[in-house]
Amino acid sequence: MNNYITSELINKEEIVNLKFPKDDVLRKKNAIKNRIINLKRAMALGNLEKGKVKIFFKDSFGLKSVETTVWGITDKSVILKRRALIPVRRIVRVV
Repeated sequence: MNNYITSELINKEEIVNLKFPKDDVLRKKNAIKNRIINLKRAMALGNLEKGKVKIFFKDSFGLKSVETTVWGITDKSVILKRRALIPVRRIVRVV
């Protein structure tokens, strides 16, 4: 995947209004595994150093991104501040 991705940058407060399809945006097992590894690193960075990451994800209308701190991860969602949740299956990349 390219280091440069064109996306609509949104505020984390807008995430609660988005609709997410049920399918996974990633197809390859290795990419799915790497996504979890990168999300766990992002969570450690957020919890230990209050560091922000950029998350690229797809909602029903296309590719979006958000710069935020990851507070937690469940099997199905990434937890951000202010109760914002992004389904793991919709995350394309974490940088």
